[in-house]
Amino acid sequence: MVAKVEWGLRGVIIPLITPFNEDLTIDFAGLAELVDYYIEEIKVDGLVPCGTTGESATLSHQEHADAIRAVVQKTAGRVPVMASTGSNSTREAIELTTLAAEIGADATLQVCPYYNKPTQEGLFNHFSAIAKASGLPTVLYNIPGRTSRNIDPATIARLWREVPEIVGVKDASGDLHQAMEIYRSTDPATFQIYSGEDVMTLALLCHGAAGAIAAVGHVVGREVKAMCEAVWQGQISEAQRIHYQIMEVVDALFVETNPIPVKQALKWLGLPAGPLRPPLESLTEKGQEVLRKAMLAAGLLH
Repeated sequence: MVAKVEWGLRGVIIPLITPFNEDLTIDFAGLAELVDYYIEEIKVDGLVPCGTTGESATLSHQEHADAIRAVVQKTAGRVPVMASTGSNSTREAIELTTLAAEIGADATLQVCPYYNKPTQEGLFNHFSAIAKASGLPTVLYNIPGRTSRNIDPATIARLWREVPEIVGVKDASGDLHQAMEIYRSTDPATFQIYSGEDVMTLALLCHGAAGAIAAVGHVVGREVKAMCEAVWQGQISEAQRIHYQIMEVVDALFVETNPIPVKQALKWLGLPAGPLRPPLESLTEKGQEVLRKAMLAAGLLH
């Protein structure tokens, strides 16, 4: 077991949307407003720029760097910034991640390489190379529904044991048994499991998760934070109450592909969002009906 780099972040981390202007350029003023809002009003514990919810797939490398820099500068050390800098190219991920380290990011989120389907050994070597090159605390992002490749629990445990910078995983596998395997084969003192499947957050918290990297936190961030605290204080009934209170909204925020519903919700809440970049399109009328009904029922809209 190697000596680990220091990390240990717990709580609710927002994977920020990237607000766009009508001409589809990044709305940096809006991005700064969102940073302040989630830190000062919602009291989140960390921010992730340029993840799936941030439409990273349609950001250029320059935009990726500019967005990370804007978030780091506006955050100004108030909460940790975990820059999403993964790629299905190891070389590209190293370049983006070392740049994020130079910009001042506190950690990096590394998605499982998508499309090219590496072996488990390939995944181990990929994540090892990125972590060692940047020196940043590195959180793996396992979302096989999008990447078509699962990072097996044995591979995650091996990375934790052998690579000092590997400090956690964002688990969006939807597989509770797998999460339990990861928990019992690592050490929660040096390896954090974060829920990345929002409807699973309560279950993962009850099985040892350190919090959530929660797209739904854009809309119900206070509630998700309260649910985390309730579990950690042993108030499971209260955590269950919150879970079921927000469940309809959580489901509605995925009525269409993330971040389509999240951006619509933020527009209704009067927060910067702007359009989506193609090939994503605005929430359909049917989707709007589902989302509006859930937000009204939860008292989020009037």
